[in-house]
Amino acid sequence: MTLATPNLGKTTVRHSVCPHDCPSACALDIEIGADGRIGKVRGSADNSYTAGVICAKVARYADRLYHPDRLMKPLRRRGEKGGGDWQDISWEAALDEIANAFVKAEQAQGSEAVWPYYYAGTMGQVQRDSIDRLRHAKRYSGFFDSICTNTAWTGYVMGTGSLRGPDPREMAKADCVVIWGTNAVSTQVNVMTHATKARKERGARIVVIDIYDNPTMKQADLALKLRPGTDAALACAVMQIAFRDGYADRAYMEKFADDPAGLEAHLSTRGPEWAAAITGLSVDEIEAFARLVGETKRTFFRLGYGFTRSRNGSVSMHAAASVATVLGSWQHEGGGAFHNNGAIFRLDKRELMGLDMVDPDIRELDQSQIGRVLTGDPVALRHRGPVTAMLIQNTNPANIAPEQRLVKRGFLRDDLFVAVHEHFMTDTAKLADIVLPATMFVEHDDLYRAGGHQHILLGPKLVEPPSTVRTNLFVIDELAKRLGVAHLPGFGLSERDHITRMLPHYEIDYDGLAEEKWIDCQPEFETAHYANGFGHPDKKFRFRPDWTKTPAPNRPPASIGPLGPHAELPEFPDYVEVIETVDEAHPFRLATPPARTYLNSSFTEMKWSREREGRPEVMIHPDDAEANGVVDGDVVRLGNGRGEIRLHAKITDAARSGVLIAEGIWPNDAHLDGEGINVLTGADPVAPYGGAALHDNRVWLSKATA
Repeated sequence: MTLATPNLGKTTVRHSVCPHDCPSACALDIEIGADGRIGKVRGSADNSYTAGVICAKVARYADRLYHPDRLMKPLRRRGEKGGGDWQDISWEAALDEIANAFVKAEQAQGSEAVWPYYYAGTMGQVQRDSIDRLRHAKRYSGFFDSICTNTAWTGYVMGTGSLRGPDPREMAKADCVVIWGTNAVSTQVNVMTHATKARKERGARIVVIDIYDNPTMKQADLALKLRPGTDAALACAVMQIAFRDGYADRAYMEKFADDPAGLEAHLSTRGPEWAAAITGLSVDEIEAFARLVGETKRTFFRLGYGFTRSRNGSVSMHAAASVATVLGSWQHEGGGAFHNNGAIFRLDKRELMGLDMVDPDIRELDQSQIGRVLTGDPVALRHRGPVTAMLIQNTNPANIAPEQRLVKRGFLRDDLFVAVHEHFMTDTAKLADIVLPATMFVEHDDLYRAGGHQHILLGPKLVEPPSTVRTNLFVIDELAKRLGVAHLPGFGLSERDHITRMLPHYEIDYDGLAEEKWIDCQPEFETAHYANGFGHPDKKFRFRPDWTKTPAPNRPPASIGPLGPHAELPEFPDYVEVIETVDEAHPFRLATPPARTYLNSSFTEMKWSREREGRPEVMIHPDDAEANGVVDGDVVRLGNGRGEIRLHAKITDAARSGVLIAEGIWPNDAHLDGEGINVLTGADPVAPYGGAALHDNRVWLSKATA
């Protein structure tokens, strides 16, 4: 069976899947023209989660695939780093230079001097994760991927014992949908598809809990705008009211929870008045929310990644999931708490990632602390030698990583060699020594799994790539040849071979999956709703988590151990002030949520995305603007101990007083001084298992005078 090239001479519609870093992993129908180019991109109506709906970004993907600024040739830096002077180079010469740089680094400092660095620019298993096979084969420095999911995953699993939950399609069967910590209209459009279906067909109420009036808040029947990092206080008050007013399902908790009596006693002093003072919500708002979910058995709590951007995010996520347990919501179709379905996908990735070659003595470096790693921080380096060579795929740390000034300073080191494999000349690529052009998702085969729903999906190659660009897998295999490890398991296989080898549990190969398009992996109701017990050994939901000993999906290795102020985490669900609180010198909290037409740093190259977003701005409440002599459109300075940047002011009551909102992520050069918002974000590790608190920053604000 051959799927690589469409039938030229006629227009066809082919299946694929969105590759970008989003829980929705939308199933796509893509029009392939008679000339072999892609045209319209639509959501697949045949897929029960995508349900025919996709975001505007991906619907216009042809503009990205055929963008005039797309990288088309390997490039070698000429002149100083970051100077923008490049010369063309052949693929053979580029790969030779990368391999030679890696050998030189290893000879001088040992194998850990090389740090392959990647993330989720593609969620394709083959193109994203093959870099780890090279890492393990060569014993290069490990990669602790902390930046996005860790805090939220950890908090959820502390309660449930497993990273799975109710079928996300059950939102359409709910009588109340609580969208908590995610701007779904902008970032997970399919959540809104199923929530609004419940509202239309069942009269369901939609509650949205967030820190500013974003597009999802505007769709809510009840919108709760709280102070950043105070979600756990709201959850505690809701549970206290549930115990107080008889909404708590005591029989359910007696069977399925570890210490409901202890929780009730703990919450006795954490009622709505207490929570109102912390969250900034009114007592009436908290009471109304508690009454709504308490009286509505089929309440579906859709818990998002906003939790993971705060230093107390694990505690907040655990507290929010605990609400569903106190109410017994898990018992009902259309009820329970869902965050991510990562535990249901049984892919065999040992060969793909080279997991049988892992050496536990090799250090792991935290991706969130790349700035500290590259500037020689001994703790970040695990008290070992420097990193002097890197290959970067699928990510743009010079733009998206915290402590941006440290990151850039590290990349500008004369003794650091960096190769970047990319689609466009990103902020990171601009600082590289070698830049390689990469294929896009319709130009290669890959396999995807969806954290936000329950499908494994095939993304087959639909069109031929430009002759001068190469896949991630090609780069890894070619480097393996030059570095003497190509004979080891996993190297030299095609994408289709890798896909088939990941699927032994499903008794299907690449060709079979090409026929089926996707696999629905959703467990039966009893498993998804924990009707036979939760995922901990005692089958109980843990109101009293063991914050440092509980297994979690991305727990740091024993050589690193628990991170951050884990000793300060509470015994029961509670508000814990390990966030970056305001002080006299820094009276504002700053959050940096995503803009609607960008996806991390992807799509920022698109003209229509930039026109839609306008320019980098900071939302300021009118009271704060007046107090600081700022009017709409003024240039203001934001700063803290990490640095300062200038932005244009947008005066709006969408932001709370005392909270500044800067949507992005904009490229660094879109800002007035050529530095992006992550100059202001911190990389100190989040308790208990790490993370990046990108929405958790204190800053000062002043009107710019020049």
